[in-house]
Amino acid sequence: MNVSIRVQREDFSLADEWSALRARTGAGAGAIAAFAGVVREDAREGTPTQILYLEHYPGMTESSIADIVREAEGRWPLDDVVVVHRVGELAPGDQIVLVLVASAHRAAAFAACEFLMDYLKTRAVFWKKETRGAASEWIRSTEDDFDRAASWKGEDGAAGD
Repeated sequence: MNVSIRVQREDFSLADEWSALRARTGAGAGAIAAFAGVVREDAREGTPTQILYLEHYPGMTESSIADIVREAEGRWPLDDVVVVHRVGELAPGDQIVLVLVASAHRAAAFAACEFLMDYLKTRAVFWKKETRGAASEWIRSTEDDFDRAASWKGEDGAAGD
């Protein structure tokens, strides 16, 4: 299986990433699932997000993402996985994350793509700070994020670490 994990400041091209994955997988993958995340202008308490700032610890962040990808690979038959996550200062409307998953069958591609996003939100090593007006605060994953990740527990009830 091919795995590409990148943490970067610069934007990414969904078309270029898709084309590169297609070139690698050829006709072997019958399904490709994609998720592209965009910074939203979340207006809590009437003040919209102006800046979302992400920090990471090089090496540690990529390793945490690789662990998540290995877990997905253990659950589904995957042919190729691409994870691109941006860091630095991002504004509403900016692309922030891309996950592409190729598999022989759509059910595996869809499930693995959703699993990867749920775990990226809760297990990948990033620190996020939102700026709204004059105030900035470090934020954590939401309870909903943790509930979604917990829904992927194995049949024995243990989290699939």
